[in-house]
Amino acid sequence: MEEIDLRELFEYVMKKIGMIIMITAAVCILGCFYALFIQKPMYKSYTTVVLSSSEGNSSSITQNDVNLNKNLVNTYAEIIKSRRILDQVIDELKLDTSYESLSSRISVSALNDTEIIKITISDSDPKVAKDVANSAAKVFAKEIVSIYNMNNVSILDKAIQNKTPYNINLTKQLILYFAIGIVLSFGIVFIIFYFDRTIKSVEQIEQKVKLPILGTVQDISKGGKK
Repeated sequence: MEEIDLRELFEYVMKKIGMIIMITAAVCILGCFYALFIQKPMYKSYTTVVLSSSEGNSSSITQNDVNLNKNLVNTYAEIIKSRRILDQVIDELKLDTSYESLSSRISVSALNDTEIIKITISDSDPKVAKDVANSAAKVFAKEIVSIYNMNNVSILDKAIQNKTPYNINLTKQLILYFAIGIVLSFGIVFIIFYFDRTIKSVEQIEQKVKLPILGTVQDISKGGKK
């Protein structure tokens, strides 16, 4: 591998600073165009359900009830994403989507190792995201009675419509595009420099011919002519 003179590389980069600015600006402009006109905005809505005692009376909750509910959190999460629940949601809301598609857009998690389950839906339509989250929680609370023969699920918070897409943040994306543009432009300049075999300095001639340079012809500008 040919040895790279850092001073020459720096000088070469400074000469190509215009190219670097142009490439970086082009990447930023294309990135902003994609974010504003091509990228599909997605919205999230979530609802929460809490696991209560099977008796429905808080005064009768025992440690066994708490332990049972915590153990059931992961099981309940899978039930919420099951075909039994989501097919009913699709039918109830008359959605033009498949179970597989809806299942890929739903996530279920426990909040901070509690008995509260968070059901999150993402969709290109904020209203659909809200309606699906609320419907999934309602269907789940109803179906769990017949699945486990106990009524220990209550809806804590209903989903609300989110007006801000979660996948588009122009400020953050612009910073990312700027960083990509800088890396890309410097990479291109470095590749051009590395494969450029032209002689750029007296030192390069001495290195190649292994002989000292006795003299040079200077490039003198006078009256606008060289």
